[in-house]
Amino acid sequence: MLSRLLKEHQAKQNERKELQEKRRREAITAATCLTEALVDHLNVGVAQAYMNQRKLDHEVKTLQVQAAQFAKQTGQWIGMVENFNQALKVGHPHHCCHLSSHGLL
Repeated sequence: MLSRLLKEHQAKQNERKELQEKRRREAITAATCLTEALVDHLNVGVAQAYMNQRKLDHEVKTLQVQAAQFAKQTGQWIGMVENFNQALKVGHPHHCCHLSSHGLL
C-alpha cells in the first residue's frame, strides 16, 4: 500500500513537472513572438526615420546650391545696377540734366 502511494505521488509529481515544462516552453515561445513583433515594429519606424533623414539631407544640399546660385545672381544684378547708375552719372551732360529735371538722378 505504501509502495502504491509512493508511485502515485511520483507519477503526479512527474505530471506536474511535465505540465510546468510545457507551460514554460509556451511562455518562452509567446515571449519570443512578442519580442520579434516589437523589434519588427521598431525597425519599421527606424527605417522610416532614416529615409526621412536622407530626404532632408538631400533637400538641404539642394537648397544650399540654390541659395549660392541666388546669391551669385543677386551680386551680379547689384553690380549691373551700380554700373548702370555710374554710367548714367558719368554720361552725357545733356542726358544727365534731362534725367535730373525728371527726378531720376
